[in-house]
Amino acid sequence: MFRCTISGLPIGGGAPVRLMGVINCSPESFYSGSYTPAAEVFSKACQMVEDGADIVDLGARSTAPGAPPISRDEETARMVQALSGLEGSGIPVSVDTMDPVVLEACLEYDVAAVNDISGLLNPEYAAIVSESGLPALLMASRRAVGDALTLEETHLALSMVETRAHAAGVTEYILDPAIGLWQNNRTLDLDWELCRNFRDFTTYMRPLLAAVSRKSFLGGLVGKAPAGRLAASLAMAALLVCNGADMIRTHDVADTRDAILVAERMKRDQ
Repeated sequence: MFRCTISGLPIGGGAPVRLMGVINCSPESFYSGSYTPAAEVFSKACQMVEDGADIVDLGARSTAPGAPPISRDEETARMVQALSGLEGSGIPVSVDTMDPVVLEACLEYDVAAVNDISGLLNPEYAAIVSESGLPALLMASRRAVGDALTLEETHLALSMVETRAHAAGVTEYILDPAIGLWQNNRTLDLDWELCRNFRDFTTYMRPLLAAVSRKSFLGGLVGKAPAGRLAASLAMAALLVCNGADMIRTHDVADTRDAILVAERMKRDQ
């Protein structure tokens, strides 16, 4: 199993499951409870680390279908303000953006990783990632963000992501199978299928990110809005750890940490 390293922290290859805390500087986020104004990012990040986060993932625009768009300048301003508050903290930060201009602005600060849900679709962006030497979290995307509509298409998308990474010279990366409603024509049933077959993604011999926190397919089952999906998120996170996830991305660090510890103990004992 290939191992990736973020700020000296090994991910995958038998290392403990890592925890990524979500910090949204976007009031447009599908889960309003996750919004953190830039002035509060430092205290939020410190609390997440205290609760067990290994890295915090900073984003400044919502990527949910139907979310109101914001300008490149607005995304840049939000990211820069938040990163300025974290500068010198020593907290490993990944930046969640698809825009090469925004990414270049972020790289003026202390950044530990890049989170690209487009899976290096933009060659200019891919070149910046390669030149930075930073590890990347790359989501399954063929021609648009999260556009796979079946399990088979998801495998094709991941293969295409690997091809783009190789072509760009990005050698350290984590794969994300793209669980979630990234496109209007995707279904909740696909998310369940991706979760049921999560272990299949270990065949890529790369660390795997599971990002299911408070997502719509869980809400569709339990009949609750994002604010009421914590228990469902914890259950799914534990199941995915048992099926090969190396990193869990979550809005709820302390509770997810406990779920991961239980799942890892069960997995080890088996």
